[in-house]
Amino acid sequence: MSSEPIPLGRALASFDALWSPRIVTRVNDYDVRVAKVEGEHIWHVHDDTDEFFLVLDGELHISLREPDGERTVLLPQGSVFTVPRGTEHRPYAPAGAAILMFEPTGTPTVGDRHDEIPDHVDATTGHTLGT
Repeated sequence: MSSEPIPLGRALASFDALWSPRIVTRVNDYDVRVAKVEGEHIWHVHDDTDEFFLVLDGELHISLREPDGERTVLLPQGSVFTVPRGTEHRPYAPAGAAILMFEPTGTPTVGDRHDEIPDHVDATTGHTLGT
């Protein structure tokens, strides 16, 4: 990890792949990841960890399957939201967005349980910035 400040705009400009997060830094045992997103991700669940989202640009929707039924939260630019562990969810961005995520190092982007993974979703634990 860099010992210098990391401009998020420059980090995001360094790659084009959608739904393919880059690790910009680590905090203790957590990755700070940025991603460009557009269209739909997949329904998935992280059994043992919450998932934190910050919308840097654009607008992100997150559909949630909860005990009381399904709902969608809308996150405009500058908004944060945490999906609780064990909650099935599906992020999507109809017009595209740039997001920052904070989650334990090694957490797969498709969770522990998920729908079939389409070609446009990168099943990864995050790529090093610049790769």
